[in-house]
Amino acid sequence: MATEAEILAARRRAAEALRAAGVELFPARAPRDRTAIPEILARFGTADAAALERANASFCVAGRVVAVRSFGKMAFATVQSDGERLQLWLRKDKLDAAAWQQFQLYEVGDFAWARGVLVRTQKGELSLEAHELGFLAKSLRPLPEKWHGLVDVEARYRQRYLDVLTNPDSRRAFLIRSRMISAMREYLDTRGFLEVETPILQPIYGGAHARPFTTHHHTYDRELFLRISFELYLKRLIVGGFDRVYEIGRDFRNEGIDRKHNPEFTMLEVYQAYADYHDMMELVEGMVALCAERALGTPKLERDGVPIDLSQPWPRRKMVDLIRDASGIDISRASDLESLRAAVKDSGVPNIELEAIPTWAGLVDAVFSEAVEPSLVAPTFVVDYPAELSPLAKRDPANPRMVERFEGFIGGMEICNAFSELNDPDDQRVRFAEQAEASRKGDAEAQPLDEDFLRALEHGMPPTGGMGLGVGRLAMILAGASHLREVKLFPHLRPRE
Repeated sequence: MATEAEILAARRRAAEALRAAGVELFPARAPRDRTAIPEILARFGTADAAALERANASFCVAGRVVAVRSFGKMAFATVQSDGERLQLWLRKDKLDAAAWQQFQLYEVGDFAWARGVLVRTQKGELSLEAHELGFLAKSLRPLPEKWHGLVDVEARYRQRYLDVLTNPDSRRAFLIRSRMISAMREYLDTRGFLEVETPILQPIYGGAHARPFTTHHHTYDRELFLRISFELYLKRLIVGGFDRVYEIGRDFRNEGIDRKHNPEFTMLEVYQAYADYHDMMELVEGMVALCAERALGTPKLERDGVPIDLSQPWPRRKMVDLIRDASGIDISRASDLESLRAAVKDSGVPNIELEAIPTWAGLVDAVFSEAVEPSLVAPTFVVDYPAELSPLAKRDPANPRMVERFEGFIGGMEICNAFSELNDPDDQRVRFAEQAEASRKGDAEAQPLDEDFLRALEHGMPPTGGMGLGVGRLAMILAGASHLREVKLFPHLRPRE
């Protein structure tokens, strides 16, 4: 078997042979009259030989050569573009002598164009019988072996360009993601929401419980943070009279990497004045169902053999009840850190390091994640959370220790988080102070006090519903992926040795 160095040297020799034959290896442009291969297949993919002969349809196509078969004075080359393939039927007597001789030097991976008429071969394959042929770009490295593609998982993530080129399932996942995001915009735009952009570099981070990335701005000589959320800026716009706003963009959280987490990820955040968390539930239900329709053609799918229906309505379950049912722990009774630690220890809930979690709220979250979350396969809204877990949510008037918050779950994974937004600036100041105290006690993810945001709230914010949805996680559900890396084109990976 040839070594990599020998293979690369052979490709270089082939390139030099093409150049010696008068071929420009990297011409500036392709023919302008070319037609996309998917368009040709949509129009003529099912046409029989007689219909093609009557149509006498002539086209110019361009793409990457992914297969070549030669038979003396005749050859077949398959070209791929936009994820679709078309066979070229090449005959020595149909091409000029120079083009035929140059074709003998083409290799799999090169780019080419051809002009000709659509026909059916004797084996019934739709083909372009070429009478013109040209070269577009040289591939100096070989493509992955054609029958198996790029199967090494690590290589798929590090060389995503080869993954989406050779693995149709991978390409499909990213098409699903793109259609899903388009559907999000369609759903919100048609309901009067305004898409906006807010700062990525922020002087004070906030809007989520997370550790930020820190950087330095040399001109102003100040520390800045990559945003962990859009929330506090979008709420400023609600104060400013934009009653329905949303943003789809990147957040950055300096945290670990696992199947559901990546330090850089895409979020959708939505804020609607004169609404509450019930309105946000209806928004999520309708939007997710539309995303599935646009991406898959149906709101019904299957995950790990379990059927899932994303149609409305989704059930609502209280967090307190779910934890009690799953573990026997009543967090309304175990209402301080020590009593909750004792209850967790007695319950036998696994994989929780009690002494490593410094706050009651953090321990509640850990118990929920371990005992409840994996069981929430069907779409479910978990409602009414402890206030300590939700420093930006409005308190429940009937139980001030709880807030009007929900998280949406599908496939045993949280996909969204929403509140009836806190708009009382004095209460917000108290919550910020509690976060500051948690930070002093060792909570590295507690958010700092933001005086500018409090000043905005003091100008008055109407009752508002807000929601954040993990774009990658919803894409995982729709694409049937088990890891966030499968729906991120260029995920963060451990450095090579």
